[in-house]
Amino acid sequence: MKAFITGATGFIGGAVAKRLRSRGDEVVALVRSPDRAEGLRRLGCDLVAGDLTDGYAIRSGLEGCDAAFHMAAVYKVGIPASERPAMHEANVEGTRRVLDVAIEAGVGRIVYVSTVNVFGNTHGKIVDEAYRRKDGRFLSYYDETKFRAHQIAEDRIAAGAPILIAMPGGVYGPGDSSQIATFIDQIRSGRLKFLTFPELGFNFLHVEDAAAGILLVHDRGRIGQAYVLGGELTTMGSAVRMVANLSGRKPPRFTVPAAMIKMSIPLAPLITRLMRLPPNLRELITAADGVTYWATDRKARTDLGYAPLDLETGMRQTLAADV
Repeated sequence: MKAFITGATGFIGGAVAKRLRSRGDEVVALVRSPDRAEGLRRLGCDLVAGDLTDGYAIRSGLEGCDAAFHMAAVYKVGIPASERPAMHEANVEGTRRVLDVAIEAGVGRIVYVSTVNVFGNTHGKIVDEAYRRKDGRFLSYYDETKFRAHQIAEDRIAAGAPILIAMPGGVYGPGDSSQIATFIDQIRSGRLKFLTFPELGFNFLHVEDAAAGILLVHDRGRIGQAYVLGGELTTMGSAVRMVANLSGRKPPRFTVPAAMIKMSIPLAPLITRLMRLPPNLRELITAADGVTYWATDRKARTDLGYAPLDLETGMRQTLAADV
């Protein structure tokens, strides 16, 4: 088939592009700067210069395509207010634009890559695709923009659009540059001296499982359906201990109480700089304190044949590859 991709220069998008090309599919990638997308060119992808604000470029890239994968998004938690307009434009308006142009172009199957973050805080429960968050409060601006974008996809589905939704959990793996990667690097290098929010709950999956799952959603999923893509449910404390042990390090001995972290908000500029964190400490706390991002991927396993790695195996591979 011929597939159009946004976000192909990114972490997950790059893995999807490689898989599509390895099985012989044509790939047309929307890239902001073709000069910085040489890796995609070497894969044999056709490059279209433009970004998520460029309807003409999107329309040009979608011409003659059988499928579209919209994966481009800004993923940051803890951003200052000044960065919110850009995140909204990319995550919300960009999604609206790509989906609407793909629908107008008559693309047969459109995969929108959402996130389990759409469920918000699951409060210790393991939810599924039918779950709807219980309140209108958002954990971060990223949380809000991805929720709004997810609603756009659902609205288009209700109107009859051929959209499928993939909902990955926390994606890790070689080549990552996100806050997850920074955290893993701090553990393996022994620079993480204390633990924060040990009960924070994640559903971690390896990037190759995310890419494989996204293609399964396209290939085997039912139009109009959403599919959670996970790997292993765990807590931050358990994940830290695992990475430390696999790295030959001792896990941090001390845990900083949440109340103490909240008291340090006035010192946010110093703390976030020392810990290599985004500057909005208040938002980082809201997105972590007493929060679980837990959802089951049973539907994807049963209906699609999705079979992700367990966390220890995936983390061993990640640590070995990043040496």
